[in-house]
Amino acid sequence: MSEHRRRTRIVATLGPATDPPEVLEAVLRAGVDVVRLNFSHGDPSAQVQRAEAVRAVAARLGREIGILADLPGPKIRVERFAAGKVALRAGQRFDLLASADAPPGDARQVGVSYLELTADVAPGDVLLLDDGLVQLRVERVEGERIVTHVLNDCVLADRKGLNKQGGGLSLGAITERDRELIAVAARMDADFIAVSFCRDAADMHEARRVARAHGSHAALVAKIERAEAVANLGEIVDASDVVMVARGDLGVEIGDAALPGLQKKIIREAVARDKVVITATQMLQSMVDSPIPTRAEVLDVANAVIDGTDAVMLSQETAAGRWPVKAVEAMARICAGAETQFVHDTDFEQAKRGLERADQAIAMATMFLSEHIGVRAVVAMTESGGTARYLSRYRASVPIYAFSRHAPARRRMALMRDVFAMDYDSRGQTPGEAGRGSIRMLVGAGLLQPGDRVVFTSGERMETRGATNTLRLLEVVPDGRIQGLGEL
Repeated sequence: MSEHRRRTRIVATLGPATDPPEVLEAVLRAGVDVVRLNFSHGDPSAQVQRAEAVRAVAARLGREIGILADLPGPKIRVERFAAGKVALRAGQRFDLLASADAPPGDARQVGVSYLELTADVAPGDVLLLDDGLVQLRVERVEGERIVTHVLNDCVLADRKGLNKQGGGLSLGAITERDRELIAVAARMDADFIAVSFCRDAADMHEARRVARAHGSHAALVAKIERAEAVANLGEIVDASDVVMVARGDLGVEIGDAALPGLQKKIIREAVARDKVVITATQMLQSMVDSPIPTRAEVLDVANAVIDGTDAVMLSQETAAGRWPVKAVEAMARICAGAETQFVHDTDFEQAKRGLERADQAIAMATMFLSEHIGVRAVVAMTESGGTARYLSRYRASVPIYAFSRHAPARRRMALMRDVFAMDYDSRGQTPGEAGRGSIRMLVGAGLLQPGDRVVFTSGERMETRGATNTLRLLEVVPDGRIQGLGEL
C-alpha cells in the first residue's frame, strides 16, 4: 500500500503572488484543497478571474478544488492620513471623528469608517487598532468626536482596523457591500461563502437567505472573530456549515492569553455538532519572507491538526508572500507528520444519542465497525456529501472514500478531514452494482488490494439526498471479486 496520505485540508488565499499561471498551478499541485478569495482586497472582477483560472487549472490536473469567497464584513477602520501615517506617543490626546466629513488625519485626529461608533463606546473603554499595536483609552464622547489618550508609543497608518477590547460593537455582520459580493460569489459558483464578524445565528441565516436568493447553494462559513460570537458559539455553529477560528481579530478582542483554549473549544464544538472547522491566521506568517517556517509555527499547525481541525489556512503567506509554493509544501508536510501522532480516541459511549437522521446513525455504526473490526477504508456513496461529513466527524483512523456524481458536492467535501471525494455516476445502478464499481476503482488506483476489508455505505434508493440507510462489510479477494456483500 502507499505511504501515509495527508487527510487534513489546506486552504490557501490567492493574491498577486499566485497570479502568474505557473505559480497558481504549482500551488495547487503542492497540495491546496480549497482556495480563498479575499473580497476585502482588490476589485471583485480580479477575484472572478482568479476563480476562473482555478477552475481551468483544476480541470487540467484532474483535481477537485473548492473555492471560498470571503466577505469583508463590517470591518471598522480609521480613514486616511494626510501623510499616510502618524507617530503617536503614550499619554497624548488623540481623537476619532465619527463623521462623513472628517478631514484627512494628522497627529491630533482621524476619521473612522463606522459612524455609529460614538454610541458603542464609553469612558474607560480600550480601543485596539492595527491588530492591537495601537491602544487608545476612551476619555469622553463629544458629539461626533471620541476623545482618547494613547496608551503606547506607536505608528498608525491609513485604513488600519479598529476593535473594542472585550467586544460590544453593535454593527451587524452583513453589510450592503456584502450583499453585492454574495451576488458575485453566486455568479462565480463559489463552493463556500465566509461571513466575517458574525455575531449570532441571525447573521448566518441572513447570509444564507441572500445567497439562496441569488441562486447560490454554497456552504456558509462562520468566522468566529468577535467576542459576541464566542458568547453565541453554539447557535452560530448550528446555523453554519463550516466554522473558522479567525484568530486575528478574535485574539485582539478577547486577548491572546484566552486564545489557545478558545481555539480548542471551537474545534471541539464544531466536530461535536457535525460541522467542518478551519483554523486560520498567521499559521506560517514568517514564510511571507522566509522559505522555511519557524519551529513555533510548526508546532502551531501540528497542534491544530492534533486537536482535530479539518483544515488549516494560509493567508498572506500565499497571497502576497515571496514563497507561496514553499508555504503550501511546508503546510502539507507538517500536517502529514502531525497526523501520524494524532491519537484516535473516539468514545462511542459518549457519542450523540437520539439521532434524528438515518444517515447519521449509519455513520456512527460505520465508524464503530471500522474501529473495532479493522478495515482498510470506508467507502460511501453520497449525493450531497452529507454522509461523508457525518462519517468524518468521528475522526477516522482509516480514509473515507466518498463517491458522488455531483462536482459541487465533491468540491465541498474537499474541506472535510479524512474524506477523499471521487467522481462516480451511479445512475441506473443497484447498490450492489455501485459497490462493485466503486471498489474496482479503488483497486485500480492502488488504494485497495486483495485481502483488504472495507465498510460500504449506501442507500436502498440511489440518487436520493439523505437516503443512506445501509452498511455492509466487504472484503476484496485475490481474483478481484468482492465477498461479504450478500446479494451483491
